[in-house]
Amino acid sequence: MNIIFLGPPGAGKGTQAKRLEERHGLVQISTGDMLRAEVAKNSETGKQAKALMEAGKLVPDALIISMLQSRIEQPDCRHGFILDGFPRTAGQAEALDAMLAADNKTIDVVLFLDVDENTLADRIAGRYTCVNCGTTYNEVSSPPAKEGTCDVCGSHDFKRRSDDTRETVVKRVQEYRNLTAPILPFYRESGRLRTVNGMAPAAEVAAQIEQFVTK
Repeated sequence: MNIIFLGPPGAGKGTQAKRLEERHGLVQISTGDMLRAEVAKNSETGKQAKALMEAGKLVPDALIISMLQSRIEQPDCRHGFILDGFPRTAGQAEALDAMLAADNKTIDVVLFLDVDENTLADRIAGRYTCVNCGTTYNEVSSPPAKEGTCDVCGSHDFKRRSDDTRETVVKRVQEYRNLTAPILPFYRESGRLRTVNGMAPAAEVAAQIEQFVTK
């Protein structure tokens, strides 16, 4: 099964994608992480991406799609994958469908986490991640069971993203409204879009998602 998570920054996409990954043997793919990894490896793709980013330009859709195609062809994706943070535009959604169709694959379900944008500042400012295993927590809504200790791997080392501040929320939400929100009709018209109440407690959100996935 191949899944896309959509929703504004701070909606909980990463947390829920990680749960699905563990429960169903899927692979969570972040194009942002992939780009950073390619840059760190100094690969040909990384060199192209780095030059563009340093020039303040967007990485072309074709480059991201090519990188994504190579990742999906890896053996660990044989049971399916979860895309978190991609596609971001209607053009990317169309290019993704075309790339998958050429390999007789498709996106089976698109999960839209619907949240109150006014609460996103608190969510984003309060979230942090385990350095060792990548599990995401939030100071208010989903802290670890034991303070300072990761529930999954027991690590005590955590980190916060430098852009997880209230000052960046308005800009990122506006970007989401302008670019990403318009792709919802694209997936709705194809019958693949499912709306999840992202304001519910994390366990209830996971239960909603599980119902959609198992169907």
